Amino acid sequence: MYVGAFRGDNSYDLLLLLHILVAIIGFGTVFLNGIYGAQAKARQGTEGLAIAQANLLVSRIAEYFIYAVIVTGVLLVLISDSAWEFSQTWVWLSIVFYLAGIGISHGVLLPNVKRMVALMEQLAHMGPPPGGATGGPPPQVAELEERGKRVGMASTALHLLLIAILYLMIFKPGL
Repeated sequence: MYVGAFRGDNSYDLLLLLHILVAIIGFGTVFLNGIYGAQAKARQGTEGLAIAQANLLVSRIAEYFIYAVIVTGVLLVLISDSAWEFSQTWVWLSIVFYLAGIGISHGVLLPNVKRMVALMEQLAHMGPPPGGATGGPPPQVAELEERGKRVGMASTALHLLLIAILYLMIFKPGL
């Protein structure tokens, strides 16, 4: 069991520092994306579009840090002098949860967010409806609402997975 056996092992400690740093930058960057989404919805038009576009750009950059989390985590297990093993529950289950999160991100979250930004672009370029026009909102509005619900559900699942991974890494059940 790990009880500080790596104190003084600079390569392990530096890699652990890097692992924590990329996790903070990657997950921290996207954890509050819902606030940006709410602000984009509240402002609508070109202002809302600008918020959504900026958030998407920052989230794309955060992806690289999130990918670095698994790389640094696997390397930590490999250089731990067998203190950590892939067969330990907290290690393999963290990897499973991470991969599930990547699947949700790429299968549900990102496609919906990208489509929402495209819909917002369409709406912003349409301009206001002609004077006296009635007939309800354009179809893009309904699609935005539906996709927003999917994004909310996917984000909730991702937040819960992240909390579960943090729990596993801190308490190391099955050690």
